[in-house]
Amino acid sequence: MTSPDKLFFKAGGETKLDLARYYEAVEEPILRTMGGRPTMMQRFPDGAHGKSFFQKRVPKGAPEWLETAEVSTPNGTTSNALVVADLAHLLWAVNLGCIGFHPWPYRAATPEVADELRIDLDPSPGVTFDQVREAAGEVRTLLEEDGIASFVKTSGSKGLHIYVRCEPRWTSYGVREAAVALARELERRRPDLITAQWWKEQRGERVFVDFNQNAPHKTVFGAWCVRPRVGGQVSTPIRWEEVPTVDLDSLTLATVPAKLAAEGDPWAAIDDVLQSLDPLLARYDADIEAGLMDAPWPPVYPKMPNEPPRVAPSRARQDG
Repeated sequence: MTSPDKLFFKAGGETKLDLARYYEAVEEPILRTMGGRPTMMQRFPDGAHGKSFFQKRVPKGAPEWLETAEVSTPNGTTSNALVVADLAHLLWAVNLGCIGFHPWPYRAATPEVADELRIDLDPSPGVTFDQVREAAGEVRTLLEEDGIASFVKTSGSKGLHIYVRCEPRWTSYGVREAAVALARELERRRPDLITAQWWKEQRGERVFVDFNQNAPHKTVFGAWCVRPRVGGQVSTPIRWEEVPTVDLDSLTLATVPAKLAAEGDPWAAIDDVLQSLDPLLARYDADIEAGLMDAPWPPVYPKMPNEPPRVAPSRARQDG
């Protein structure tokens, strides 16, 4: 490892070597969640306090043993991304200054199907973390009604992520439809707390269920990965019973290994039973039959069938 003593996290004084040792400590659970997946690197050559850049394409001069997979963007651009095949692949990236990893929702061996539904609970300005906790409980309840098991993790920042390991039967387009249906049903049930509105001006002080995190080519910050924050906070899998009391900032690269050693991996059973998205897709179909259109897509995507105009409501009123 080059420059092992370089300071990477100012709050606790952790170095580049400390970051590598953290990933060694969480090797088993992180490979359970990220193993075999193409992954975008988030590189900070000078540590979390320095300049950074995202890198999908592995750099020239990468070792021959490094596994890669072709990934694409909405405009069709392709690149060879790192595949997290084992710990050596993670440590190779750490040596390049990669702090966090953003895996794709599919395995490199089966890129045509996604096997994860990723529910990103995004707090709008003015929303407290207690509201995010409450929204997470609503998500879990709805999924349980549909017979779907879910797993929760901290985002490493201000929110929570809920994962469903699903049967590899659907493309990312289908998984996104399931996420849209989930978000809309949650908003119907708790309009005071949860929103499915894509346009920020319509969200108010509510928790946004970001369905577009499941769109094709999208990545989400990985479980067990360290955020590029000065405290080295970790996106940490937790048990549902921990949600009411979890302290986000206390889960760091310095504290998470001991928690894992003492309590085990809360996501150890995530692959035991793959989940069906059929109940959520039935909700999506019912919404379409009732006259709803698809939800808006991000601007980098081509116009999609049955998508409403990509114009903010306030702008549409002005133009009208």
